[in-house]
Amino acid sequence: MRHPRRAFSPLAIVLGLALVGNTSAAEVEVPRLEVEAPPDLTALAERILGQDPRRLEATMDLLGLTQPGPPIRVILAAEDSPVAQGTPTWVSGFAYGNLGVIVLFPERTPAYPDTSFDELLFHELSHVLAARAAAGHSIPRWFNEGLAMYIGRSWNLEDRSRMTWALLVDRKVSLADLEQRFVGDRGEMRRAYAVSGAFVRDLYHRFGPKIGAQILSDIALGFPFEEAFYRRTGVNFVRAEERFWHTYSIWYRWVPVLSSSATLWIAITILSLFAVKRRRHRTAEIKRQWEEEERWLDDGGSDDLIH
Repeated sequence: MRHPRRAFSPLAIVLGLALVGNTSAAEVEVPRLEVEAPPDLTALAERILGQDPRRLEATMDLLGLTQPGPPIRVILAAEDSPVAQGTPTWVSGFAYGNLGVIVLFPERTPAYPDTSFDELLFHELSHVLAARAAAGHSIPRWFNEGLAMYIGRSWNLEDRSRMTWALLVDRKVSLADLEQRFVGDRGEMRRAYAVSGAFVRDLYHRFGPKIGAQILSDIALGFPFEEAFYRRTGVNFVRAEERFWHTYSIWYRWVPVLSSSATLWIAITILSLFAVKRRRHRTAEIKRQWEEEERWLDDGGSDDLIH
């Protein structure tokens, strides 16, 4: 029996290589985490402090960050806290990258794009580390979110489904327009995550595992994002965006057709005809068996029955 292949995130792959590597090599210094939590979240705070530092090291490597910087402040907020009450209920965490502060709402996880509290933690930590890799310079929100999704988790069925839904609802939307959608309603935010994650994933597949770190390093030198993008890919960003949407253009042609009411009724009709055919075949088979039993009984076969 063949077992399905399991997809691993880039962070998991880098961490796995670190685990099988030379354990005597000098460890890269990682940022220290300082956790603030109410008493009922003490156990979760201890769990955060007990995280394997190699996960942070792997994240730093993927972002091209060599220096840890100051401690990262992690705030665990209960639902009755002022910050939780002032934040939309569909937001499970956020980060102030340049300040080195992240706020997490444990009672709201898992929530897309994260499927566990650990994914949420490293998603937000990635924002802080990306800000440090860019030396505090501005990073487009969609690129920042796409990096965090690519680094911390594999692309899964939910991502594909949400990307399909984004294509149905918004069609082609510019990446620049995604900026406002991250602060929109729950649906807009989730579609923005899906598109950002898909674009960054496509970017890594085309240009290799160092492309994110390379772009951030040029941003750190003061280059605007689009110029840094061109320097590292050799492709004009507008052209790259057009290519990305062209890759998904088949959905523009087929998803509306497949999701239309006419297509639905055609599918129902075909299934109904198939069911009728199966039923007729079954009825004919039962009738044939009855006829054989009647002939068998007429021939005296009933004497052999055991009750």
